[in-house]
Amino acid sequence: MSGNCYKVRLMLSLLNLKYESRIVNGPEKEHKSSSFLEMNPFGQVPVLKDNDIVLRDSQAILVYLAKMYGGKDWFPEDSVKAADIVGWLSTSANEVSRGPSALRAHFILGRPINLEEAKSVTTSLLNVLEKKLSEFQWLVTNKVTIADIAIYPYIALAHQGNVSLLEYKSVREWMSRIEKLPGYVGMVGLTPSI
Repeated sequence: MSGNCYKVRLMLSLLNLKYESRIVNGPEKEHKSSSFLEMNPFGQVPVLKDNDIVLRDSQAILVYLAKMYGGKDWFPEDSVKAADIVGWLSTSANEVSRGPSALRAHFILGRPINLEEAKSVTTSLLNVLEKKLSEFQWLVTNKVTIADIAIYPYIALAHQGNVSLLEYKSVREWMSRIEKLPGYVGMVGLTPSI
């Protein structure tokens, strides 16, 4: 159910990397067990183990996968483009988390949130995305990058937070472009955007 876990799984699939996924038992608090806390002291998923390397946080994992296995397109060497990508990764951890992700957690998991703030953050975020994507096909370069992968899941799952994307045509077209990428995989709750 985690959009953050999904973005890592999506990236692994887009890179055509073989991996083994392991579900962490949330209701039994497996993510708070001592063995899990050794991998991530914050007790959060996802965690990626690649040989002897153990990484936490979906944004950090996306950077690692892009740099290690993805070539220059996923995370360009150009300083300005790299900084722009990091800005979108921060947006994923901030506005996306406080907006559409929080609304989804509220409506499907019953998590208490400041509903008006989450709606306001979501509207502002969608307006920024719509403007950007009405001018460009992708968030940073003329190709998909990890910036797009970081933002996509909770936007694509916005309907689970009672958010309609009907008035955001450019956002829906961008989602459709992601969904047509070779290696794309979905997750429970995602429906084709166009």
